[in-house]
Amino acid sequence: MTAILALLLAAAFGAGDQYLGSMSWHPWAADVSLLSAPWLVLAFAAGCTQREPLRAALLGLGCTATALLGYGLMTLSPVENAHLTPATALGFVTSERPVLIGGIATGPLFGLLGQRWRVDGAWVGALVTAAVVCLEPLARERAGDAIRFRTVWEAEVAVGIVLVASVLVARLVSSRREAALH
Repeated sequence: MTAILALLLAAAFGAGDQYLGSMSWHPWAADVSLLSAPWLVLAFAAGCTQREPLRAALLGLGCTATALLGYGLMTLSPVENAHLTPATALGFVTSERPVLIGGIATGPLFGLLGQRWRVDGAWVGALVTAAVVCLEPLARERAGDAIRFRTVWEAEVAVGIVLVASVLVARLVSSRREAALH
């Protein structure tokens, strides 16, 4: 049941991301929609719901794929003044090929990192996930695709810092608890 709910939420996330990107009355919305880190956090969060590594990796992949499906269906929907046809679907898959290939690798990886965080308290993977959120604006700037609106990159960095701090605090609490038991 958890997996089905995760997949439904992932589809809504992908569709919502595309819809947000088309909101021309909010000039910053396209910048928010183009963020990559939330897609990695999606797979990480899905992995956090699983106890078994293989299931976590598969759910991370499934949620990423389902989110991309939701994104694609919204892109090719009448809401976006488009129509889903075999030609438009092929055009979408062709234009989004790098994203789709990236999702095949990152979905299972971040799903597994989420599972390891939940089950083993493996904080390095959680810290990497949090750091990705924090560092995306810098990476995009270096790649020549800077986030245009300062508020968007400041918000993403702030969320990343909160996530990094949360991971570090959880690690400290866990270490102290372990020390108290020994």
